[in-house]
Amino acid sequence: MKLNTLRRHFRESTKNLGRNGWMTFASVSAVTVTLLLVGVFLVIMMNLNSMATSLEKDVRISVHVELTSTKEQQDALKEKIVKIPQVADVTFSSKDQELEKMIDSFGEDGKVFALYQQSNPLYDVFVVETKKPQDIMTVAQQVEKMDNVHSVNYGKGKVERIFSTVGVSRNIGIGLIIGLLFTAMFLISNTIKITIFARRREIEIMKLVGATNWFIRWPFFLEGLFLGVLGSILPIGIILGFYNFLYDVIQPQLNGTFLELLPFNPFAFQVTALLLVIGAFIGIWGSLMSVRRFLKV
Repeated sequence: MKLNTLRRHFRESTKNLGRNGWMTFASVSAVTVTLLLVGVFLVIMMNLNSMATSLEKDVRISVHVELTSTKEQQDALKEKIVKIPQVADVTFSSKDQELEKMIDSFGEDGKVFALYQQSNPLYDVFVVETKKPQDIMTVAQQVEKMDNVHSVNYGKGKVERIFSTVGVSRNIGIGLIIGLLFTAMFLISNTIKITIFARRREIEIMKLVGATNWFIRWPFFLEGLFLGVLGSILPIGIILGFYNFLYDVIQPQLNGTFLELLPFNPFAFQVTALLLVIGAFIGIWGSLMSVRRFLKV
């Protein structure tokens, strides 16, 4: 496309925005309301996904080794565990280290357990990390059957419920976002269709004098792009301002827990880019779908 032609399309599209003021306002408002809802769900889903991923990574298998096992038997057990394809890392923790962890976890009350330092009743432990959190159950079942293993602990029952809840929440969030996007596309398409309907004679004349379909589409294409971008500005400002406020208020109370909000930077840039792209896509798609029927002359 020639530069002069592109300039002409830009001029035409910007004139159309001003010429059809109320329709422009209606289209931008539809994008704004929809993207505000989409943006809220995106913020919630991105933070929930981050928390869920962090929680999943913290799930490990504790393999308690038989008290009667020798050093050679422990080394052999470790080699067997490492050879399991789904295993990412295996760390040894002696029973003395386990006792120290227990004492530290109870704070001041943990001093009571210091009496067991002379005769430690705990087990040596292999801490097993898997490549994927979902492999925890499979690996635990394999390790449980190995020689010199007293017991395997990974939070059986609770882990399955966590993975199930995380999966359901992710699917629901994705479904809601997709539903909102399709609703937005439908609203924008119909709003722009009204604008284009009023200019159908203009399109028919351009077709009759030999204008190509894409020559006619380009101003509407750019018009939809502008509508989508304009409609995304207000939601971006509202969502980021509110999120920044919530982060300053809530995050200090979550410190020290596995729950942690995504830092404002680079989260703000990610949300801005996503909403701009979604807004532009909605506007372009709505314009192209609306103008298509009037190109058949």
